[in-house]
Amino acid sequence: MKNVIILGASGNIAKQVIDILVKTDGIHLTLFLRNKSKLRNKDVIKFRIVEGDVLNFNQLQDAIARQDIVYANLAGDLEGMAKNIVRAMEATGVKKVIFISSIGIYDDPLRTVLEPYRKAADVIEASDLEYTILRPTWFTNADEVDYETTQKGEPEKGSVIAQKSLATLVATIIESPEKFVRKNLGVNKPNS
Repeated sequence: MKNVIILGASGNIAKQVIDILVKTDGIHLTLFLRNKSKLRNKDVIKFRIVEGDVLNFNQLQDAIARQDIVYANLAGDLEGMAKNIVRAMEATGVKKVIFISSIGIYDDPLRTVLEPYRKAADVIEASDLEYTILRPTWFTNADEVDYETTQKGEPEKGSVIAQKSLATLVATIIESPEKFVRKNLGVNKPNS
């Protein structure tokens, strides 16, 4: 059994990841979010649900303990959240984290709106964790799975990605966490 915690479990991408993983054998989900009434998935009683705040270190550490994988899809004080995630994972011995950032965080000059995403990615990369940072392009609601990745340092491609595509990639990494260890990947729809 693989224990996976989803931080920001009520988000659009997280919802789709949950819908994929619920059909996968051998995965036990913990859904961590500020308000459980915002969960929109069916059969959420199957999961461990934890109401909490990623910025509250004690709540976060308690929730991360005994997990195998942390998947973070967050908004807000991303740098502070990233620092708490790294600290909680180090304190509990959890190694694998999947962290959603944004396209354009390595552009020069860096757009102000992307600074929190860049700072969070820097915090994650500076850790000893087995991270996978994903930098998706802008989201669409298309019902498709069609994506490609670029490595950090390569030019980012494309302009859009279906939420379903990103969710599928996250689920693939959760199912095979040895993929993309200590990688920072751009994600986009080919030829977009």
